[in-house]
Amino acid sequence: MKRRKLIDKLTFMILLILSIAFLAPILIVFMNSLKGKFFISDTPFLLPNSKNYVGLTNYINGLTKTGFIQAFGWSFFITVSSVIVIVLFTSMTAWYITRVKSKFTKILYYLFVFSMIVPFQMVMFTMTKVANVIHLDNPVGIIIIYLGFSAGLSVFMFVGFVKSIPLEIEEAAVIDGCSPLQTFFMVVFPILKPISITVAILNTMWIWNDYLLPYLLIGSEYKTIPIAIQYLRGGYGSIDMGAMMAMLVLAIIPIVIFYFTCQKYIIKGVVSGAVKG
Repeated sequence: MKRRKLIDKLTFMILLILSIAFLAPILIVFMNSLKGKFFISDTPFLLPNSKNYVGLTNYINGLTKTGFIQAFGWSFFITVSSVIVIVLFTSMTAWYITRVKSKFTKILYYLFVFSMIVPFQMVMFTMTKVANVIHLDNPVGIIIIYLGFSAGLSVFMFVGFVKSIPLEIEEAAVIDGCSPLQTFFMVVFPILKPISITVAILNTMWIWNDYLLPYLLIGSEYKTIPIAIQYLRGGYGSIDMGAMMAMLVLAIIPIVIFYFTCQKYIIKGVVSGAVKG
């Protein structure tokens, strides 16, 4: 009994230390967003005080210099559209792969799994060239690119969850006269809610914070938030650190709110998706 209590206390301390380590960078960024840019480099860990506190000046400067509102709009459009497309198409694909037993679906499944192994850097240049040739280098085209890159993990997670759904439910829907599409959208898709939200959260966090893919495909013409923040870099390596910290805080807020709103579904979706049918 005493040994168990000791283990629990040690576990709590370890988790507490890890929590502080993970939260510390965010708190440091927030603190520095309220300080003058000359104080950030000299005293980055010092709390704001009467000497270095500048209020919302960094936020105003950042919004003015980066065009943050427009960048927020493009990030929001690309992220929301991409996640909707990813969840819809990968869930349908996973359902087809799971329920239709053939060599084609088996090979298709392994191709999706294999795509998770291929590093982005290996296909970066060829993907950019192909996207330019077929005119996917725009805010709509990048949604298709995101679908391709996220399909492997998303299909893998959906397949695990679909296997746990009793086939009798779908057979009953077919007996009642439902077509395959009606069976999926009226019966299967509502059951997939936990794993759908899990997939949506993981992809939202990735796409919202992604810098490299938007930079390669749409560049400065349709700036997303990560690209807009980089424009705070001036000539000869000068950086407006105050404005950059302020914009990082504004970029973090939406994704943090979204994550805490939906976090209860993550573990539920992953655990349910691990069940083998």
